[in-house]
Amino acid sequence: MQNSAKKPVAIITGASRGVGAATALLLASKGWNVTITCSSTIKEAKEVAKACETFDVEALAIQADVSDDTDCKNTIEQTVKKWGRIDALINNAGTTKFAWDHSNLDLLDAEDFQKVYGVNLIGPFQMIKASKEFLMKSDNPSITNVSSIAGIKGIGSSLAYAASKGALNTMTISMARNLGPIRVNAICPGFIDGEWLKVALGEDLFNTAKTNLESSVPLKSVATPETIAESILAFISLNKNATGQLLILDGGHHLSL
Repeated sequence: MQNSAKKPVAIITGASRGVGAATALLLASKGWNVTITCSSTIKEAKEVAKACETFDVEALAIQADVSDDTDCKNTIEQTVKKWGRIDALINNAGTTKFAWDHSNLDLLDAEDFQKVYGVNLIGPFQMIKASKEFLMKSDNPSITNVSSIAGIKGIGSSLAYAASKGALNTMTISMARNLGPIRVNAICPGFIDGEWLKVALGEDLFNTAKTNLESSVPLKSVATPETIAESILAFISLNKNATGQLLILDGGHHLSL
């Protein structure tokens, strides 16, 4: 492929489906080469990579667990080996243990917290640490952490999940203050109209929650993987004077009393 090394390069973790896949496809459509990772669904990740390449860019699919530092370093090494650069890192990989009743502390234990933090907080830290020297060489370096409204309001699938996203938000602000000229921001979606949450809730409960939100939030809408991807693109390509920002994407749900 001609002039491939001149195209900007993004790494998107957890990109075999949902927000990660939508982001990879959107960036590819804008002329970005992309590395996409997944922890287990490599077949789906390769399909996303193949779809990205229809936009006349190159794509690399890697099976990697972001909670494993060796996997993080390998992702960076393979990306740099292929293209010689990294311009944007999107930390999208995430996990949870579903324990919706935050008052029932018996639903979680230390191992649950360690697993959730390993992916949702330590994983992004390790990816940033491994990619920092290459991002510093870019003329427009950025990191976007995919967080959650759970980390701001203390709600969501479990106490461990909310706490991990709150910690990710704090890390985003701290890194933005200290890693310039790399811009570091976070996207904080609320309810996402996607397969991950539908599987978690079951179709009936999912549809009920979606309908309730669409009728009650100020914008009468919920986020989709595609609308979140558009905000990520804005952070890495358009909003070049923004850093340390936590962008809430929930249709105004956080404004409720």
